[in-house]
Amino acid sequence: MKALGTIQDPTFVERPYDRLDRFFLQFIKDERDLPFIYLTLRITISVIPISVLLFMPFVTGWLWWSLALLHIYITTFTFKGPFGLMLHCTSHRPFFKPEYKWMNNYLPWIVAPFFGQTPETYFSHHIGMHHPENNLEDDDSSTMAYQRDSLRSFLHYFSAFLFFGIFDLTSYLRKKNRMKLAYRAIAGEVLFIVMCIGLCFVNWPATVIVFILPFLVYRMVAMLGNWTQHAFVDADDPGNAYKNSITCINVKYNRKCWNDGYHISHHVRPAMHWTEHPTFFLKTIDKYAQNQAIIFDGLDFLQVFILLMRKRYDKLAAHVVNVNGAFRDDDEVIAVMRHRTKRLPIAEPVSAAVAVA
Repeated sequence: MKALGTIQDPTFVERPYDRLDRFFLQFIKDERDLPFIYLTLRITISVIPISVLLFMPFVTGWLWWSLALLHIYITTFTFKGPFGLMLHCTSHRPFFKPEYKWMNNYLPWIVAPFFGQTPETYFSHHIGMHHPENNLEDDDSSTMAYQRDSLRSFLHYFSAFLFFGIFDLTSYLRKKNRMKLAYRAIAGEVLFIVMCIGLCFVNWPATVIVFILPFLVYRMVAMLGNWTQHAFVDADDPGNAYKNSITCINVKYNRKCWNDGYHISHHVRPAMHWTEHPTFFLKTIDKYAQNQAIIFDGLDFLQVFILLMRKRYDKLAAHVVNVNGAFRDDDEVIAVMRHRTKRLPIAEPVSAAVAVA
């Protein structure tokens, strides 16, 4: 285990703004989100033009394949994480000022499809279901019904979401009388599918590269992230954010993806700005100790997932932060982690049962 050291994750630091900064600041609600503007611009002038070129009939042969590989690289390895978590942040906190609220549609409706995200589905799922239900039984993306250190269980979980996720989501939203969100999710999903079918008649290889492959990659990454964020759930207190989520500190991922590693504090205060999490973490550190919260120093979600699938609890324990002596030794923290990855005796989602039938 590790002692709690210096937090190196990003916080807001005031700086002088140049003329271009001041131009953009007049449109956005929070000056701390100025990096989102520049990320959006980089994506707009790179991903979208390359995508359009792949559909052009005069782009063929080695040039087409070069652009296809470039598209896969920049969408999957350069921009996917930062964009996905920017969309996450702007779903919780509107990006643009009320007088420019129409601009809030640009990310989910124009940019998101190039990363395989169907318009509105993410917002409806994450804001309309996941946070209200907090990974508990009514959350159709809940991890509780699965053995969370098992690759077979994860594949079961992923296949259920891939094939039945939209049906589970709309069923939940209808049951909770959140019809506006249900209609938004259905509209986004249907329009994306219709668009892909139509574009296949125009240029099916380009459609696969630009929209279908990113769709499959995104849904895998999204479920891997949610699985890992909620891999450790205390059966005796599953609704406690300190006992059903994890926190990853001092990782490059937090600098690239807007402090997404702070998942416990995100569930405690979902609307908290991404730059505030490290400070809030330190202010509330006693609660982490009281609840034996799982905090990893130097591991991101992907690394935690891989170690879980290998059942390398010893490696995980080496990165756990022992706050205020919450754990006596490595044996205790390993026992706690093993206990919190066990399948909880709750009703398994119907769609999940179908998925492996």
